[in-house]
Amino acid sequence: MADTRTPLIEVRDLKRYFNVGGNKILKAVDGISLDIYKGETLGLVGESGCGKSTFGRTLMHLYEATGGTITYDGKPINSKMSAKERFEMTSRMQMIFQDPYSSLNPRMKVMDIIAEGIDAHGLAKNREERKQIVNGLLQTVGLTAEHAGRFPHEFSGGQRQRVGIARALAVNPEFIVADEPISALDVSIQAQVINLLKRLQRERGLTFLFIAHDLSMVRHISDRIGVMYLGSLVELAETEELFAHPMHPYTQALLSAIPEPNPDEERSRQRIMLEGTLPNPVNLKDECKFCSRCPSVGQDCHGVIPPLVEITPGHWVACQKCK
Repeated sequence: MADTRTPLIEVRDLKRYFNVGGNKILKAVDGISLDIYKGETLGLVGESGCGKSTFGRTLMHLYEATGGTITYDGKPINSKMSAKERFEMTSRMQMIFQDPYSSLNPRMKVMDIIAEGIDAHGLAKNREERKQIVNGLLQTVGLTAEHAGRFPHEFSGGQRQRVGIARALAVNPEFIVADEPISALDVSIQAQVINLLKRLQRERGLTFLFIAHDLSMVRHISDRIGVMYLGSLVELAETEELFAHPMHPYTQALLSAIPEPNPDEERSRQRIMLEGTLPNPVNLKDECKFCSRCPSVGQDCHGVIPPLVEITPGHWVACQKCK
């Protein structure tokens, strides 16, 4: 049965290529199509270097797409947007960056870091209202008004990430790309940030693209999960459906690597060890990118790029063997 929800974001055949010298082309994002529905969290997982962050940045128009289309609430996001349209879009779409140590200006106080968007969009009538808005945002993310007068170096990693979240919230966005927002944090702090994001989503009706490589955390926060491999989307499904019935061999291998808290179950489970070599991501062949490591590879897998098809309702897979 087709999904009857109206997508907030529609991505069709999105590509982002980089020329790395000579005739060498790195296909960081290579023909991804998906929808992101209003109010949901779509998790995006995969190995480091698979193109997750590039996809998020291209979605935010921080990178110019090489090909394909992005539509936000019915409006195309591309280089043809006027300066006014681009400016207005920044208040609807925001980003939380991976590294809280480099994403905050060390020369600015927290008050001014958070208030940049407020000032740009004229959301405060005067300095007093500006101060009240920033103090309210600090309280929303678990900090206090007295933190507004400090510099980023005076905070821990978790506190800096909370400042980054407050900065993203300052312009009242509808959609936020969270680009591995917990990977640079201690494990004890990661759960706090995840729970903060879930609370903010409930209270503000936010829509998230949550990019990460920690499958346990992605499972905890996401409604649906997409799995990327070398620039392509290989599987997309509801979170519990993906964990219960992974179809693509790469997804199966990823999920088998998650440790079980029960030691008896951990000893008895079988981990899928991928053999073969990771192909050079530059100038890839026009075939399934997982061929060289796939335990189920067959002759029909070579020379063909498998399309992403819906195998069961809501469960999409790009694999010749999964049809």
